[in-house]
Amino acid sequence: MSVSNRSVTKILLLAAAVYTPARAAAQSTFQVVKTPNEYSNNGLQAVSASSPSDIWAVGSSIMHFNGTKWTTFPVAGNTKEICMSGVCTSTSSVLAGVADISPTDAWAVGSQTTLTTTTDPLSFNQSTVPVIQRWDGTQWSIFPGPSFAAGDAPTLFGMTAISANDIWVVGNLLSDGGSLLSFLFEHWDGTSWTATAIPVGNPNGAFLLAVSADAANDVWAVGFTGPENDDSRTLVMHFNGTSWKIVPSPSVGKGASQLNSVAALAPNDVWAVGFSTPVAPPMQAPTLTLTEHWDGTSWTVVTSPNVGPNSVFQSNILDGITAVSPTDIWAFGSSFLANGSGNQKTLLMNWDGSAWSIVPSPNPTTGVFLDDILFAGVAPSPGNLWIVGSELEDTMGLEFGTLAIHSTNPGPN
Repeated sequence: MSVSNRSVTKILLLAAAVYTPARAAAQSTFQVVKTPNEYSNNGLQAVSASSPSDIWAVGSSIMHFNGTKWTTFPVAGNTKEICMSGVCTSTSSVLAGVADISPTDAWAVGSQTTLTTTTDPLSFNQSTVPVIQRWDGTQWSIFPGPSFAAGDAPTLFGMTAISANDIWVVGNLLSDGGSLLSFLFEHWDGTSWTATAIPVGNPNGAFLLAVSADAANDVWAVGFTGPENDDSRTLVMHFNGTSWKIVPSPSVGKGASQLNSVAALAPNDVWAVGFSTPVAPPMQAPTLTLTEHWDGTSWTVVTSPNVGPNSVFQSNILDGITAVSPTDIWAFGSSFLANGSGNQKTLLMNWDGSAWSIVPSPNPTTGVFLDDILFAGVAPSPGNLWIVGSELEDTMGLEFGTLAIHSTNPGPN
């Protein structure tokens, strides 16, 4: 099985500028594959595969690739708006992680929000709870997760599977009336989900966004400590088969430095990606790609390229990473245009065993505002790479759609 997760945070700048998007460069080996859009706002945040004909992608919806086409499946618990006596209620989900074990066994995690409104536009109630969903070969259903105390607020972000009986989910837990923030680790042992909470011990907060494993005693989680998009620092944690511990990781620049995704290939070969910022607020500078590598002893920064930057607006962000092999690794996200319009386009990079290089990637947005982002990827077989994300679908530049690009010859070109 293969799993990839995306980070939960992303800068989305919607401006009024008009932009005519350029098509992908002719030399790109990636092609946009048609994907359905079940809701008015969509986007894919995570993807996993048990084979080339059994791939699940999740976000605001759940969809499956059967080797021929992508098809949506109902998200358990979601309900369309129902109105009675002037009170309207609807339930929607955002799924941030997925693990595809087999055609009859898959998992997804995230959050589910119930919104209640009345005829008074100022009167509404919104409640959000974590959700675990399971696929049994026929349908998705909500699966019981760990129990928490009343008032606790758990959040689930990343998911990885070592086997059908060994699955990890990472996130955070806010408890004690909102006064205690903890790292949250949920584990499936084949029978039930259990939770472990470890206080972050940082007054400015700390958050885990993604997780990956190459063995039961070699599981890695990444994120950041401190105020997000301010002066945050990179965060790495490791599970050795017994306990979770923080492992020192370098941060770059004086501003925000954050890891959004991780890919564990072997005990001495783990990659993490995100972004760094040269200067601290209130000074301004574009964010830069950040790639770090674990060699079995320590984490080090590996030089990675950027688009530009030719202005303070041209930020580069890596949201995800996936590996075909130790010498064929892909990192992806988005880069903003230098003109300050807020337009951003897909960013795709390849590691060939020696260096990172930018690879051409499609930007399929057809509307007035270019806003294409790659969040997660999976390689279900050698030479077969899928990367998913979001794009702006409508001509007004207001509604996000699902995005999937595919290559059967993904090597650098």
